[in-house]
Parts: sequence; structure tokens; C-alpha cells
Amino acid sequence: MEEKGNQMSFLEHLEELRWRLVKSAISIILFAVLIWIYQTEIIDHLFLSMKDSTFVTYKFLCKYFSICTPEINIKIQSTAMGGQFSYAIMMSLMGGVVVAFPYIFYQIWSFIKPGLKQNEKTAVKGIVFYVSLLFFLGIGFGYYVVAPLCVQFFGTFQLSENIENIFTVSSYMSTILSTIFYTGLMFLLPVVAYILAKIGIITPEFLKKYRKHSIVVVLILAAVITPPDLISQVIVAIPLLLLYEISIFVTKRIKN
Repeated sequence: MEEKGNQMSFLEHLEELRWRLVKSAISIILFAVLIWIYQTEIIDHLFLSMKDSTFVTYKFLCKYFSICTPEINIKIQSTAMGGQFSYAIMMSLMGGVVVAFPYIFYQIWSFIKPGLKQNEKTAVKGIVFYVSLLFFLGIGFGYYVVAPLCVQFFGTFQLSENIENIFTVSSYMSTILSTIFYTGLMFLLPVVAYILAKIGIITPEFLKKYRKHSIVVVLILAAVITPPDLISQVIVAIPLLLLYEISIFVTKRIKN
């Protein structure tokens, strides 16, 4: 990296990285505070609403695919003294990371970018926008598709009618939040493929060779995170397979 035409020292690199991490942390805290202020509205309307049969995903599946969700009779409880308080903090911080993601990635990219050659900078022009777009598409897919299907399946599954589903707030929320967040990261597959292809670890031929294997893996993954019905599995599998094909296209462009 260069600063005013002079090569930066190792300590100057560390100082710049420190300040970029500080800026990222501040953005997370600011959004976390905002989420904390509206925590009741967020928990009620965004997360607890998933256990209602009127949730938008269930209504859509019932109307267009005839997969109608029965009433999900589950109760949410807190069994620890500070359970609700600690999870409110965790939800706020995790939400802060999600909302601040474009700014966080921009800070990371701004630190890395000066060390690239001009042709490399040109090749990844607009990467902050595309990474943020893919991430939020993944977050949306996780929220409207994957997480509700998980709640529907685990909320309606019973070994016996004598066993009642009463989940702790940490179990319920961690399932939803982790599912949404990891789906967001999963949608960054084309970006990961681009980087790995750029440094020569993978090629389009490699991805094509293992296409059949990827289909099997995706179908298994879809079967694990969705209810045991074919339509739900297909709904989840299609975007993941599409991302794999986009990754092949991206690596082809690099090779050319």
C-alpha cells in the first residue's frame, strides 16, 4: 500500500487496520443501539410472527403450492434469570453486524485495495455493491424461506400428542438468527469462487467436474434444513444450484 506516494511501514499498516476495525465496530454498535431501542417490535413482528400460520411465507405456499401450514402451537419461554436480557443484547449485536455489513466490507476492502494492481482493481470494480447485494439476497432468502420452514417443521413435529413443544427463547432465536445469517454468507459463493479462481485454486473445469457432486450435496442440505416434502426441498435447492452455476460463469470470465 502507498500513502502520499510513499511506501507505508508495517506499523502504519497496523495502525490503518486498527482504525478501520474501530470504524466497523462503531457502526455495529450504532445499529445495535437502534435495534435495542425497537427490540420489542422487532422480536414480535419479525421473529415471533414466524410461529403464526398467517406468516407471509406460509400464506404464499398455501395459495400457490397447496402446502398449507397447520396452526403452530408452540410456546416460547425463558428459563434463565438473565436469559431475555442476554439474548436481547446478542440479537442487537448480530443485527448490527447484518445491517452494517456493507460498511464493514467497505472498510476491509479499502484496506486491501491499495495493494492490488490496476488491472486487478478494474476486474473487481463494484465488488462492495455486488457482495452487499448477494449478502442481503441471502438474508432475505433465509428469512422468508429457510427459517420459516425450519420453524414450521420443528414447531409442528411431535413424537407424541402428550409432548408439548415449549422452546426456550435462546433455542428459538438462535435457530432463526443462525439460519438467516449463514444463508446470507452462503449466497457469497460466487464471490468466494471468484477469489479462489483469481489466485488459481479453482478453475471452471474443476467446478464443472464436480457439478454432479454439488447437486447431491445441495439436495442433502435442502433435505436437512427443510420439512420432509419435495416442494420445500426444491424451493431451497434451486437458488443454491443457481449460485453454483453463477460461480462457474464467474470463473470462466476470469479465465478468459
